[in-house]
Amino acid sequence: MLFDRLVAKRVAAFEIELMQKYYLEAENLYTKMRGWRHDYRHHIQAMKVHAANGEYGEIEKYLDMLDEDLTNVETVIRTGNRMADAVLNSKLSLAMERNIRVKVEAQIPVSLTISELDLCVVIGNLLDNAMDACMELPQEQRLIRLYMEMKGNYLYLSLMNTAGGQKKKGFFSTKGEGHGFGLGRVDRVVQKYGGRIKRASEDGAFSTEVLLPQ
Repeated sequence: MLFDRLVAKRVAAFEIELMQKYYLEAENLYTKMRGWRHDYRHHIQAMKVHAANGEYGEIEKYLDMLDEDLTNVETVIRTGNRMADAVLNSKLSLAMERNIRVKVEAQIPVSLTISELDLCVVIGNLLDNAMDACMELPQEQRLIRLYMEMKGNYLYLSLMNTAGGQKKKGFFSTKGEGHGFGLGRVDRVVQKYGGRIKRASEDGAFSTEVLLPQ
C-alpha cells in the first residue's frame, strides 16, 4: 500500500541519517585522539621547561590537565568494525553525560554478514534500553557492561545493566515479549539472520545475550 511505502521510506531515511551521525561522532573522536598523540612531544617539552626553572607546582598543574584530557581520549573504543565503533562511542559518550559507568570489552572482525544498518539497530537499541533502565536508579548504582567477540562463526554480544523491578524468568527467543519498540526491532534483526537472543532479569540487573551468524 501507498501508506506502507511512505512509512518504509521515512524509516529508511531516518536510519541512514542515524548511521551518518554515528560515523561523524566516531570520526570526531578519532581526530581528537590523533591530535593528542601529535601534541605529546609538545607537552613533554613544556614540562621540561618548567622542570629546568624549578617550577614544580606548574608541572603538577600541567599533569593534572593532561590526565583529564587523556581520560577523555581513552573513552574511544576500537573494536575492529567501523560501524560498531561509531555506535559504541556515541552511546558511551551519552552514558558518561548521564553519569552511567560503562565497561566495554569488544573485538570483532571488520567483515560481517550482518549489514551495518542492522548492526547499528542491535547495538544502539540494546544500549538505549540499558541506559533508560539505569536512569531509574541512583547515580551510584548505574552500570552497563558490554562484551562482544567472535565465538566460532557467530558474533556474540553480552550486555548487562543494573535495573529495578521484579525478578523474571529468563527466556531464549527471537520474538519480542513486551520489551518496547526498540527491543522489538532487535528481535526482528536476530530473527532475520537466524540468530538467537536470550534475556534474563535478576534482582537489580537485566542481561541480554545475542548470537548472530558471521
